Amino acid sequence: MNMDNKVVLITGANGGLGTFVTSAFLEAGATVIGVSRSIKDSDFPQPRFSAAQTELASAAAARDLIAKYKRLDALVHLVGTFAGGQPVAATDDSDFERMLSTNFKSALYLIQAVLPLMREAAGGHILAIGSRAAVEPQPMIGAYAVSKAALLNLIRTVALENKDKKVSANIVLPSTMDTPVNRSAMPAADYSKWVQPAEVASMLVALAASQPGQISGAVIPIYGGEL
Repeated sequence: MNMDNKVVLITGANGGLGTFVTSAFLEAGATVIGVSRSIKDSDFPQPRFSAAQTELASAAAARDLIAKYKRLDALVHLVGTFAGGQPVAATDDSDFERMLSTNFKSALYLIQAVLPLMREAAGGHILAIGSRAAVEPQPMIGAYAVSKAALLNLIRTVALENKDKKVSANIVLPSTMDTPVNRSAMPAADYSKWVQPAEVASMLVALAASQPGQISGAVIPIYGGEL
């Protein structure tokens, strides 16, 4: 999984999962651009890391971000959020909009911005973090499940539309991940069954290190002990 001389842009780079993913790509030799609303170069004190503070709330913001770079070998999109606790009939429009905006639209805007760069280079990797809920919806998380299902279908469509230029697009579907936020939200849970972020990070590095165009359109479950 050698990523020497590869340039990788990671969104949500300093989050609960992002910290593991960013560290894994740096350890593999990649040059990493870490994107977040609040991130600093000093968060990952390595010469191959640079921070980009931005919010991905619009297509224009995504275009402005990507326009700064002449080359990107991989886009690793980790940004996401969760809301639940209400049946669909009682879920506010604002919750649906927030889930779709953060979990789907942010990916859409970035992919639209990065595809011309990757197509011109005749190769690249687009990787996204989905959720088990995208393929196995549960009660009381309808807005979240819908947004992650939309992301899954976006990634598979992008894979089909760009196979002619060897631009791969894949999505990883973790079950509950062992992050500080999830532990705080579910203090009585059995953490031993949760997915370890380091395993998700390893999978993303392996996909980004593969030959462009060889693995594409894949939907990869990582369920840990909750299989």
